[in-house]
Amino acid sequence: MDPSRDNPIIRFTTFWWGIGTFFIFAVLFAVIWLFARSEPTTLEDAAAKPRYETKAKIDAAQAASLTADAIKAATRVVGKQLAASKPAAIETPAQVVSGSETSKKLAAAPAVDTSAIDAPAATDEPIDPAVMALGKASFIICGACHGQNGEGGPIAPPLAASEWVTGPVSNLIRIQLRGLQGPITVAGKEYDMPGGMAALSYQTDEQIAGVLTYIRNSFGNKASAVKPEQVAALRGEVGKPQVTAAELTKP
Repeated sequence: MDPSRDNPIIRFTTFWWGIGTFFIFAVLFAVIWLFARSEPTTLEDAAAKPRYETKAKIDAAQAASLTADAIKAATRVVGKQLAASKPAAIETPAQVVSGSETSKKLAAAPAVDTSAIDAPAATDEPIDPAVMALGKASFIICGACHGQNGEGGPIAPPLAASEWVTGPVSNLIRIQLRGLQGPITVAGKEYDMPGGMAALSYQTDEQIAGVLTYIRNSFGNKASAVKPEQVAALRGEVGKPQVTAAELTKP
């Protein structure tokens, strides 16, 4: 038997050598971790970084062009104007509470004659590029459901090669002003968006005409432009319940 095995001095020395070795490795690991560590980056952090950079640029530009004193002065002026203003009565509010007397009255109103709006128009008439640009900007909202390229989605029908898009103009205007409820068949496939499409009547006549002109002449579609006066002629539809496919003119 090796006599060194029962030597208490050797045992004591070995123990402290082991502790020392462990301590040295722990210190090395801590040093490496301290200098090599980096802040965790998630997809949310990566997406937020350019937003923060843009916000910083906007804040700097605003601070350079508009001082805090100017903002305070303008706030006082606007506050006084608002305090002195009086509400103006309107005949047809842009927003109508569902189930209210106004909503029932609008729903019972006779349908607007759309024959003049849907009269055949030349499809070879040049489209104003400014109108297309306005429509493209407004389409960002529509693209959330219909796809930015008009390809459609799981619940919203496609706008590309849609008979409703290139069909009667009044259909699109009424859908824009009232929203759409219930199933609708597009290119042979039925779509039924839960809750239906919300009305976008808050947009101006020019904005609605622009976005409808854009979808009628994009994604492979080709149809006549929609005019602001055509939208204005159907403004009386605002506030009525969401339109259904049965109420629309068959394309």
